[in-house]
Amino acid sequence: MRLCLLFLLLTSGIYTVKGQLINDSLLIEGNQRTFHFLTPARPKASLLFVLHGSGGDGVGIRRGAGKLEEIVPKENILLVYPDGYKHFWNECRKTANSEANLKNINDNAFFEEMIRYFEKKYQINPKQIFVVGTSGGGHMAYKLALTAPERFRAISAIVANLPDTNNLDCPEKRLAIPVMITNGTDDTVNPYQGGEVITGAISLGLVRSTDRTFHYWSELAGYKNDPVKQLLPDTDPNDGKIIERYTYKQKGKPEITLLKVLGGKHDYPNDINVYLESWDFFKRQLKP
Repeated sequence: MRLCLLFLLLTSGIYTVKGQLINDSLLIEGNQRTFHFLTPARPKASLLFVLHGSGGDGVGIRRGAGKLEEIVPKENILLVYPDGYKHFWNECRKTANSEANLKNINDNAFFEEMIRYFEKKYQINPKQIFVVGTSGGGHMAYKLALTAPERFRAISAIVANLPDTNNLDCPEKRLAIPVMITNGTDDTVNPYQGGEVITGAISLGLVRSTDRTFHYWSELAGYKNDPVKQLLPDTDPNDGKIIERYTYKQKGKPEITLLKVLGGKHDYPNDINVYLESWDFFKRQLKP
């Protein structure tokens, strides 16, 4: 269900008590683009974008990120919840019939201007910029990794597969960065084996299978052998889900990881917190 978000779209922003969410906006090619964020504890913070799915908004996706917000002060994270254009991102699925895609909204410019905003106002570390996105937000994370990989240290895509080759309309820079994927084998919205993605009355076109998506990023990173497989602890036996982790990791190459949620649907598994797992993945990419 879409949440109604009522706030003033002021370019100067609405600053509240420390620890509360700050709302602001930027004018991007004639469109007022809004975002919400929590300030970091000190300068040189990591910048972390959390992206909502198709039909959602930044405040709505925040509800599931409570555990991540708890570690913001300790980990010195500047946590940002941007809003897609009229609840959708203009990602790489060319047949998507959302207004963001039909109008070819410049989301890359939106992210670039947000990065500059946080560099200027909060002196964030420009080498530690991360993105975690769910569903359509995962597709937007893929787009940023495909089209602007030099700007992002790593991404995490949840319940999202890359668009199929005949449904991909983004230019690919083909520069490997660390990527983590979390997908459920019983997902009917983002089919694990690939196929058409439908959200309500909106078709977002065909996507690749999760295995093909995983192999795209691992091959781009230069891996040729099989990944390391690990069975994660089943901390919630009642949810009917088991998680297998497949990892490519080698010195001098970006880490590529797949969390295969056996029995998982278009949702978050209970055995892990996907946001904390994503942050742990991001932190690993900062180690020499």
